[in-house]
Formats: sequence, structure tokens, C-alpha cells
Amino acid sequence: MNGMVFESVTLAGGCFWCIEAVFRQLKGVEKAVSGFIGGHVPNPTYKQVCRGDTGHAEAVRITFDPAVISFHDLLEVFFALHDPTTLNRQGNDIGTQYRSGVFYHSPEQQKAAQQFIAELDASGAWLRRVVTEVTPAGVFYPAEDYHQDYFANNATQPYCQLVVAPKVAKVRQVFPGKVSGCG
Repeated sequence: MNGMVFESVTLAGGCFWCIEAVFRQLKGVEKAVSGFIGGHVPNPTYKQVCRGDTGHAEAVRITFDPAVISFHDLLEVFFALHDPTTLNRQGNDIGTQYRSGVFYHSPEQQKAAQQFIAELDASGAWLRRVVTEVTPAGVFYPAEDYHQDYFANNATQPYCQLVVAPKVAKVRQVFPGKVSGCG
């Protein structure tokens, strides 16, 4: 690994296909894995989580090189990617499994996320207050294989065209310096 020190954070902001597709294209992101966090059922399936009774959020565990992309940069992209003011909802996806959350892996990430949210609220960037939960990262369960790299493998599917592709394009437009050439 040439002495590189990677960090991880787990982010939830609606459907994990969107979050994963966006973060996979960022410089310094080593890995983005779709899965589930924050629930009470061991080894949940996608079907169980979609029913909304496991307590899990659809999330993405992001492994990144902080020498290339900072945690603050990841938060900037994350909060531009979804509406952090809607409780348990992103667009037509409704339920606790679609909640907004930063599942931190260190006290420094916790403090940075809380400060970022406070600054967002103070700035008036959103008409409503940010409801993103900031919670310690607990057990993360990777989703089934067919969810991994979903957008790249299913780009022509209607959901991908209507929901995921615009988010990928938005991040490429708003944060061009953070996007890798191979996206």
C-alpha cells in the first residue's frame, strides 16, 4: 500500500445505489460498498431492509485516502447529493431505511460532521433544519453482490437513468476537481 493510510466512513442518504455511484467516481476513494447499518437484525437481506422493519439504513461504507480527499470534502459532496432535511425520506423512497446519516468511525469524524451540520443550518443553505443523524458506526452488513457497483452495471435501467445518473452528473458538474477521470 506504499504507506498509505486509509480511513472509512459510512454514509446513508437514501438509496445506496446513488451514494455508491457518486463516491466511486471521486479521487481518493479507494472503495465504496453498498450495505446496511444501524439496525437490530443480524445479516439482513435487501428484501428485509426494504420492508422497513430491521431498523437498518441503506448506506455506503467509503474507504478513502485522506491525503487525496479530506473528510470535509466527502461531507461537502454528501450534503450536496441528497436532501438532509427530510426525515426518513429521499424523493419517492420513504421509510427509516432511507434516512440521512453519518455513521462515524472516529471522534474526529463525529466532531467534524456535527460542525458541518451546524454550519449548514447557520448558513441557511436549506429552508429547513438538517435532520441527518450523526451516529457511531456499528456493524455494517454488505448488501448482496448484485447491489455492488449497481449503476455501472445497470446504467440503462430506468431508475438509474432517472435518479442515479442526474446525481452522478450533478457531482461531476459541481465538484469537477474531485472527480477522477475514470469515473
